[in-house]
Amino acid sequence: MIETTETSGAHSPLVFSGMQPTNTLHLGNYLGALRNWIKLQDQMPCVYCVVDMHAITVAQDPQALAASTREVAAAYIAAGVDPKRSILFNQSQVSAHAELAWVFNCVARMGWLNRMTQFKEKAGKNRENSSVGLFVYPNLMAADILAYRATHVPVGEDQKQHLELARDIAQKFNLDFGAPDFFPLPEPVIVGPGTRVMSLRDGTKKMSKSDESDYSRINLTDDADAISQKIRKARTDPEPLPDSIEGLKGRAEAENLVNIFAALADTTPEAALAPFAGAQFSGFKNALADLAVAKLTPLAGEMRRLLNDPAEIDRILKDGADRARAITVPVMQEVRRLVGFVG
Repeated sequence: MIETTETSGAHSPLVFSGMQPTNTLHLGNYLGALRNWIKLQDQMPCVYCVVDMHAITVAQDPQALAASTREVAAAYIAAGVDPKRSILFNQSQVSAHAELAWVFNCVARMGWLNRMTQFKEKAGKNRENSSVGLFVYPNLMAADILAYRATHVPVGEDQKQHLELARDIAQKFNLDFGAPDFFPLPEPVIVGPGTRVMSLRDGTKKMSKSDESDYSRINLTDDADAISQKIRKARTDPEPLPDSIEGLKGRAEAENLVNIFAALADTTPEAALAPFAGAQFSGFKNALADLAVAKLTPLAGEMRRLLNDPAEIDRILKDGADRARAITVPVMQEVRRLVGFVG
């Protein structure tokens, strides 16, 4: 059972979340986010978005962006997001995201944004050459959530600071415009023990779409041979598997593979480790490869089927955008009235 940190108060419970259409989604996206999205559909209304407007904060090839948007939408559906039960669309089709983001640009303070660590990490030494969009990215993320007056947001560790900012923006808007309960203060969703999937080449780094080595990750589009090969070539250490999870401390690559096995098997790391205690990694990797192939290849097959009909994906996204717009229209009408816009 997925729990949330508090009740939604005066606002009806609603989930909002999304991922960028940049590069192919991987095992970390599936175990860390998509699986939890699927479960949330049984608990409250859900709005799931392909955040293509966030993607253009850095340079994108337009044709590649369009293809990636459809691919990520296909991954959502193949993983179990039901476009009939939940709202599934791409961000750029609903103008409320951009309009509310501008209002929030005028509500948020420079000091708040200067404290955002993710901008510093992404901009690096090229801060002055970064797009303004990358700097105000968190304001758009707040608009994504609050345009639907969403109450719950499943986020990873790297996005918690942005959700805290969304709460600050919501609170300041409510105070500034004399509407104390207009926007909810969205809460992070607690999904139990987190599945933080690390690189198959370096257990101290998070599995990433941007890693140069394709062997660092299992892509959701990988076939059975690719999945097996990547797992068998995953970095480990020469020691045998321990008989307890305490024995994995200081062994980042070993711990990562055990955690992946446990997540795919929907069990605990202790239970995943028990049959292999004292054994070398070769047998464990074989078992993990078989499990990963069994769990992931049906998803990849469904993605391929969906991507063979891009017009159908576009239809699903348009239908979702129409339903999303129906939620945002009255919200934005009230935002305009509160701010003092005429017309």
